Amino acid sequence: MSVARMVLQVYEKSGAIPWEATADQVIRLIRQEGVRFIDLQFTDLPGKLQHVTVTAEYFDESRFAEGVPKLDGSSIRGFAEIHESDMVLKPDPTTFALLPWGQEAGKTARMICDVYRGFGEGRFTRDPRYVAQRAEQYLREQGFDVSYWGPEIEFFVFDRVEWDVSVPQKGMSFSIESKEGAWNSRAHGDSYPIRYKEGYFPAPPQDTLMEYRNLVSSYLLDYFGIQIDAHHHEVATAGQCEIDMRYDTLVRMADKAQTYKYVARNVAKQMGLIATFMPKPIYGDNASGMHVHVSIWKDGVNLFYDPNDGYAELSQLARYFIGGLLEHSRALAAIVAPTTNSYKRLVPGYEAPIFIAWSRSNRSANVRVPVYLKGTPGAARSKRIEFRTPDPSANPYLCFAAILCAGLDGIRRKIDPGDPVDENIYHLTPERRRELGIRELPGSLKEAVDALLSDREFLRPVFPDDVVDALVEIEMAQFKAVSALPHPYEFYLYFDV
Repeated sequence: MSVARMVLQVYEKSGAIPWEATADQVIRLIRQEGVRFIDLQFTDLPGKLQHVTVTAEYFDESRFAEGVPKLDGSSIRGFAEIHESDMVLKPDPTTFALLPWGQEAGKTARMICDVYRGFGEGRFTRDPRYVAQRAEQYLREQGFDVSYWGPEIEFFVFDRVEWDVSVPQKGMSFSIESKEGAWNSRAHGDSYPIRYKEGYFPAPPQDTLMEYRNLVSSYLLDYFGIQIDAHHHEVATAGQCEIDMRYDTLVRMADKAQTYKYVARNVAKQMGLIATFMPKPIYGDNASGMHVHVSIWKDGVNLFYDPNDGYAELSQLARYFIGGLLEHSRALAAIVAPTTNSYKRLVPGYEAPIFIAWSRSNRSANVRVPVYLKGTPGAARSKRIEFRTPDPSANPYLCFAAILCAGLDGIRRKIDPGDPVDENIYHLTPERRRELGIRELPGSLKEAVDALLSDREFLRPVFPDDVVDALVEIEMAQFKAVSALPHPYEFYLYFDV
């Protein structure tokens, strides 16, 4: 029996389901199931999951209200200075889950936490989950009920990865091993190497990761209550994967995105593999994106749907939302594509968007309106906007919040997105692109940061200034570090100058 089903039976009399449990129900379940450890998880500003583990004896009902005073915020990236470092973690009982691994020393559960300042000073403003919660509150203040989010999170699963940057003065290197890798000169046992850009939907045994994705999907559903629609091998060689989660509200989906990464990495470890959400680990093939689908609802109605629109059954409100995304795309890049490696993805030739435009179906635009269905109840429910700029290195709490801010700014200001572009933008001449008013996304992290610094006003209803300032500081430090190091390819280009 799955853990989710087991917990459901425990609470069937109260009508609760495990991922909606109250604090009291969680405490009773901890006692009933003999949980030995509780793993308290939170996210740092750049988006990495962090944790501290407490014993069940230490954890009681008071911890939900008072929190767990175990966090030194000065040791967490982007959080606090050393003179203001005492922080408290308050667990969210709706995120309770029994872990399917690491039970040798005792049964372990996890909960995601909100971060508070110590000494009763309230929420910590740089907690990414707090920013996401502010975004949902801002949506309600603008007269809407809820937004739904569906990120398509791609990632790679390799057999082995090595790198050496220990003595950069002497030299640096990295190496990727994969049974599926196109660079393999022979098949490895049950595998057939996948040619570059030919990894989309191959059947086993060429797809060596079906069992891996099955296990990740099963854990997400059975232990964490996360519904999975489908999973498949993605376009790139060497183990590129995608597992599609059912849509959910903003904060809940950001929680699920972090859980997705957490489970994907742990299952890979169990199977002797290694998973990475680095956007562009392989030269010459597709990178990993995180296309984000979004819709806004009120009174149970999808406000992005208009059956009378002949182009894409898209409402005027949705067009204004798109207008905001296009207006702020260059600034958004610093939040939704926040690493130097992100801009090795945003280059021509690999299905990643580099041009700022919108269209239906057209995957060369950075804003797309899916049009799989037409004129049906399913079309009304599923009408959404797909923002294609983000990648999986983004902090999902900040990513979704920033996208919502841009779209709501478009609605508030009635920003016209202009005409859709139904041509392959990659094939248009520069003159034709200028004629259509098509701009380009930033070509580097520094360019994205500069765009954010000159266009940050749309974020202010949700993002505290110190969050943006801290992000800029982190990203510029990374940009400068990478820019200062000689690249191996520079030896090829310039050694004989």
